[in-house]
Amino acid sequence: MSIQIGQPLPDVEVTVIEDGAPARRQSTASLFAHARVVLFAVPGAFTPTCSDHHLPGYVQHYRTFREHGIEVIGMAVNDAYVMQAWAAVQQVPAGLKLLADGNASFTSALGLQFDGTAYGMGLRARRFALYAEDGVVRQLHVEAPGEFRVSTAEAMLQALGVEARPTAG
Repeated sequence: MSIQIGQPLPDVEVTVIEDGAPARRQSTASLFAHARVVLFAVPGAFTPTCSDHHLPGYVQHYRTFREHGIEVIGMAVNDAYVMQAWAAVQQVPAGLKLLADGNASFTSALGLQFDGTAYGMGLRARRFALYAEDGVVRQLHVEAPGEFRVSTAEAMLQALGVEARPTAG
């Protein structure tokens, strides 16, 4: 069963990639404590929808989230080296964190995994976005298989009552 609105996020050690610094291990309890956070997950770094639309949307609207006191964290079931390379290629702005959930530990604890073995991908995160305050889920938007609508940056801004304004290049 997947995590539900009103439940605390599970406490799992993850690898955090931020600001081009070396990856570091951190507990999700400390990462989400005392913060308003949008966490979005993609099935894989460097995959078409994830690289062409999902992460770029959050990069484009990052400043708008921050202006409203909301942190942004992206996640994929990939290793830290892949996530660091993806952050560099995607020109992820300072402050936008990426989580490398290489063994799908956090994804599985959330109950938001899917088995992509048939596609040569192994266990992956379902495409989703959630909003948490002080480590408690307040909104949860999980995509239907093959969809890309409810977890976009624009959809999350709308769900939070914030006008989407792209960041100027």
